[in-house]
Amino acid sequence: MKQIELSALRAFVIAACLLSGCASNDIYRSDYRACTVTPANACEQNSLHLYNDGAANEYTLGFVEIDDQGQMRDRKQMQALLDTLYQKAAQESILLTVFVHGWHHNARPGDSNIEGFKDNLARISEIESRRSRELGRPPRKIAGVYIGWRGESIDVPPFNYLTFWDRKSTAQDVGYLGITELLVKLEEIANVRNSMTPPIKSRLVLIGHSFGGAVIFSATSQILASRFVDSQENKSFTDTAKGFGDLVVLLNPAFEALRYSPFYDLAQARCSYFPEQLPRLAILTSEADDATGILFPMGRVFSTVFETHRDIERDDCNLPLSLDEGEADRNTVGHYPPLISHTLTPATTESNSRLASYTNMKHLWSTQTPGNATQYGSTVLTHLNKTNPRNPYLNIRVDESIIADHNDVFNEKVMEFIRLLIGLSTDD
Repeated sequence: MKQIELSALRAFVIAACLLSGCASNDIYRSDYRACTVTPANACEQNSLHLYNDGAANEYTLGFVEIDDQGQMRDRKQMQALLDTLYQKAAQESILLTVFVHGWHHNARPGDSNIEGFKDNLARISEIESRRSRELGRPPRKIAGVYIGWRGESIDVPPFNYLTFWDRKSTAQDVGYLGITELLVKLEEIANVRNSMTPPIKSRLVLIGHSFGGAVIFSATSQILASRFVDSQENKSFTDTAKGFGDLVVLLNPAFEALRYSPFYDLAQARCSYFPEQLPRLAILTSEADDATGILFPMGRVFSTVFETHRDIERDDCNLPLSLDEGEADRNTVGHYPPLISHTLTPATTESNSRLASYTNMKHLWSTQTPGNATQYGSTVLTHLNKTNPRNPYLNIRVDESIIADHNDVFNEKVMEFIRLLIGLSTDD
């Protein structure tokens, strides 16, 4: 059955390409020299950009492009980025944010995801400058890495909306292959400065949207599981749960809830967490995301028709879970209610919740109670009492007024929440 589906999909893609046109399969950023962006020079061919040099919102942005088979389009492009970041990290602490885009996007100059990512890096830089003055410490340099891949194989509407499953398969290849090497090396860069005991540590945050969320989850899931267990030699004590880098954020991710369920079980089996335990994985899915809420399960019905599933009952730490493997295999992680641990809703004047700021977030997080609600900027994060307080894995159902649809992930409401979450996980 799967082979027939793949053959039919290939035939469709070929026919559509002939009728309309396939998306570009060339590298976009072919000049690997660093370039200072000015109003007169957008540095569109360069893979290394410096923005707002000397200003409070200064940041560096690098591009790495991956092909459909999960290989670097040019390893020299990756190496130029790594060399620059290694040099920067050896001299001063950095806050490194990685973004992997999803369906319909790529590394083409002007892509809306690139522009949204740039705006968010500038805001993070402004916040870091302000926090450094408040705390009397040196500011970390802000660096971003945009990982580009061919987010659609056909770029002519309406054919591009029929490439969902073709791109899902490609996202899995991208996640399972070359990107893991890049992410591990970026984590190593963040640790360079930390080995020198600096005044403020370097930090690493990963953000993935849509199939980009699937890419990051595929690339890091086994590492996440291993670090949660943390089987350090001769270790005779329980520690806080570690993650990949300092925080992984997945926005409207397009992968099956069944792939996440072992992580839910792993974290749930630990009945308590230390007050200093911080979030390590945050999944945010809009209730109005039809791509992952409707289109994805429609396709999975045919993909799973010959697979066997069963019902699973769990009662770890007196928190029961009933898991229907078939439903979890057909629905995405953010649209399978049994695994959703939190909601994110708009704050109101009547909101009876604790108000988080960059100065008190760690205290509020460490003193959570079951069913706790905390206001982060203009949104309220509510614990649904289905997981343990301070559980480092959050699967958050987001109100449509905060994320309107599948692609509405760079609006200020959700970005404000994510920046506060980044601050919680990295502000030391």
